[in-house]
Amino acid sequence: MKRLYFLLTAIIFLSCSQPHYKEPHVLIETRLGDIELELYPDKAPQTVHAFLSNIEKGLYDGGSFYRVLKSEQLPTDFNTGIIQGGVWQQHDKQVAVPGTPHESTKQTGLSHTDGMVSMARKDTGSATTEFFICIGDQSSFDYGKGNNGDGQGFAAFGKVFKGMDIVRKIQNQRSHGENFDEMIQVKRIIIL
Repeated sequence: MKRLYFLLTAIIFLSCSQPHYKEPHVLIETRLGDIELELYPDKAPQTVHAFLSNIEKGLYDGGSFYRVLKSEQLPTDFNTGIIQGGVWQQHDKQVAVPGTPHESTKQTGLSHTDGMVSMARKDTGSATTEFFICIGDQSSFDYGKGNNGDGQGFAAFGKVFKGMDIVRKIQNQRSHGENFDEMIQVKRIIIL
């Protein structure tokens, strides 16, 4: 009887010590600190599925944040602030990943606000592994706005839950143009 009581107590303790979220959460581990994301599969199911699939395959392990946009860098009317990451510059990670059908902000009801996570792309349906995190209001990346030539915007699919201080710390690293002087390594991304 004591063994059963101990076992039940241990199970209850362990289940209470793990965070339980309504939405899936992932953790991006970088050399500058961790960023926790909350994803929205009810609003952007295909994009979330593709991102989680990339994580499960380990594609982001050893990737990096390599691109940065700061409003003072660009002669534009848009207040652009993002950090972009993925595996684009990791030649050993260049695998065939199918493009994800585009889920515009018109469809999802999401907007590129502070902390929003979105897939980078060239053409609609071409997003694969690259993603960016918004710093400040970046609603110019939404559907119908002018920061994308085709007017379709980008596919927002989650938001920073914890770690915006790390996002800003990454953004403030030395850079020239749109590239960091030294890429910010992503040790790994895990599903919590």
